[in-house]
Amino acid sequence: MYQPKKNTIIFNFFSWYIQFIIRKDFAAYKYDEAAINTASSILILSNHFSWWDGFFIFYLNKKVFKKQFHVLVNADNYKKVGFLKYLGAFAPETRGKDVLATLDYAGKLLDEPQNLVLIFPQGKLHSNHEKTVKFEKGVMQVINASKKKLNVVFAATFIDYFSKRKPSAYTYLQNWTNEEYVSLQLLKSEYNKHYDQSLVKQTQITE
Repeated sequence: MYQPKKNTIIFNFFSWYIQFIIRKDFAAYKYDEAAINTASSILILSNHFSWWDGFFIFYLNKKVFKKQFHVLVNADNYKKVGFLKYLGAFAPETRGKDVLATLDYAGKLLDEPQNLVLIFPQGKLHSNHEKTVKFEKGVMQVINASKKKLNVVFAATFIDYFSKRKPSAYTYLQNWTNEEYVSLQLLKSEYNKHYDQSLVKQTQITE
């Protein structure tokens, strides 16, 4: 398993740089705030449609949640984008048992109240125009590997240009109240309710 690496200088530089490029390349990045239990860790489940997605949530964590950021990525991205590991990225090296160990690792991270773990349940990039967000099975293993004392936050991000040369990005958040028994189908259903409601809000924006 590829684990996160610590380097304060690199982390601080890219923390600044991510904020810089979001402000440079977007007309605006807007988000709402979800009321959470600050004494518990956060699992963020987000749609995945662009190179920017992890950076949006990293920025949002810096501004809103203020937790130690972690994100599950694939091995190719971990190796290709060298600085990701210094921002909290972790990944399985191989298929099979190493994937299971990586998901268990994510669950254990969530047992520490200071941590935030970002997971893209779709597992790979999909169009921002998809009507339904699919969930891979690994999400449930992460939750079940934890003590389940965590905030589950749904994030739905959309991008529109409207009348501007640069796009604007919008992230809609919901702190989902965990059910005592959580299944993959329930989690997927509840996330997609939030996604649908967020999409309605997005289509109501006029500029």
